[in-house]
Amino acid sequence: MSDLFPDHPDANRRRPLAARMRPVSLDEVVGQAHILAPGKLLRRAIEADRLDSLILYGPPGCGKTTLAEVIALCTQRDFERASGILGNVAGLRKILENARGRRLGEGRETVLFIDEIHRFNKSQQDTLLPYVEEGDVTLIGATTHNPFFFVNSPLVSRSRVFQLEPVPEADLLTLMQRALSDPRGLADQPAEVSEDALKHLASVCEGDARKALNALEIAVMTTAPDENGVIRVGRDEAEESIQKKAVVYDKDEDEHYDTISAFIKSVRGSDPDAAIYWLAKMLVAGEDPRFIARRLIILASEDIGNADPRALTLAVSALHAVDFIGMPEAQLTLSQTATYLATAPKSNSATLAIGEAMQDIKSGKVLPVPKHLRDAHYAGSKSLGHVGYQYAHDGAHHFVDQEYAPTNKIYYRPGEQGYENTITQRLDFWDSLRQHPRRSDEKQS
Repeated sequence: MSDLFPDHPDANRRRPLAARMRPVSLDEVVGQAHILAPGKLLRRAIEADRLDSLILYGPPGCGKTTLAEVIALCTQRDFERASGILGNVAGLRKILENARGRRLGEGRETVLFIDEIHRFNKSQQDTLLPYVEEGDVTLIGATTHNPFFFVNSPLVSRSRVFQLEPVPEADLLTLMQRALSDPRGLADQPAEVSEDALKHLASVCEGDARKALNALEIAVMTTAPDENGVIRVGRDEAEESIQKKAVVYDKDEDEHYDTISAFIKSVRGSDPDAAIYWLAKMLVAGEDPRFIARRLIILASEDIGNADPRALTLAVSALHAVDFIGMPEAQLTLSQTATYLATAPKSNSATLAIGEAMQDIKSGKVLPVPKHLRDAHYAGSKSLGHVGYQYAHDGAHHFVDQEYAPTNKIYYRPGEQGYENTITQRLDFWDSLRQHPRRSDEKQS
């Protein structure tokens, strides 16, 4: 068959830039320093050729396929590929049997890369188990879904799971600059790509190296040379190639901080429409959705607190959801959370309470723990006077009037918004049961 269809000299040139620029060594891999930097576990295992089966979990374009191919090259193993979408049991078993034959007959090891392994059904995943256990293949599964939920437990337990992160913008810039000068890439093109254009592509590609490289190629290959024969790619050409306009939003500079500030202040100020506008601006500009979710968690405690305790639960759930599903779907979760928090009753009572208490501690007001509250679960505690604690549930209304701190200072002053109104009533009731009320005295003063 190879004689009927010889390789055309332009065959490699017609491959996408992202495919041509696939690394051939660990040093060429960009991103994933948390697992591939010198001294990290995965890099040590690859360099020592002491690999277990792996499951690589991360968003599109972060380098899962690339890493699998580099591992095969570095360890000089045969490389077989299967797809969770197109694969079937018969085809998979043939690959596995061939790998077993190579191991037993020739002593050659095989890396079996399965893209989108989460799409394999139980039967297909079970087919892998005996071959993985016998060492016939080193399995490398790639998935955008959490393997602990979407891959069979027996397969996960026989593999090391590594989570890959979106490629940082600085590394995307390095990758595109390399592509412009590398013979495998665009070195034969008389192209000059402005720094502004490269930064735009790195910013809007959301950590997807494949998208960045392919957008760069489109920009270079579709821009007409000037009168000097030079292909000049600026911000306009970059925006057109990626079909995404630039938003004035420089991460780690004023616009970044100004916009997140406007967003948080809008939520705190109970304006859901303004909050949604600033949220949309950040998402369109390529802001990390996890950064936004983390700020909403802080706000839920700082500005809503016990006025609506569900706010914190929702905000924490939003961070998990954003991390789990990624963009673009995560915009729905962030929108729901932002509008809920913006329309929730507000209170900063818990924020003021911890601030005031910590200030007292820092200023030297460190009080001893009353003896009846100290640990009494070890021999000799009674001889030290650790006695006298009264169990709250034994008292009427599950309340006992006893000293819990050697101070009468009030730190937590719940307001009348939302659930804190209920808390205020409850605290007033307990205070009425005390021989020496504290909160009622403060209110009168």
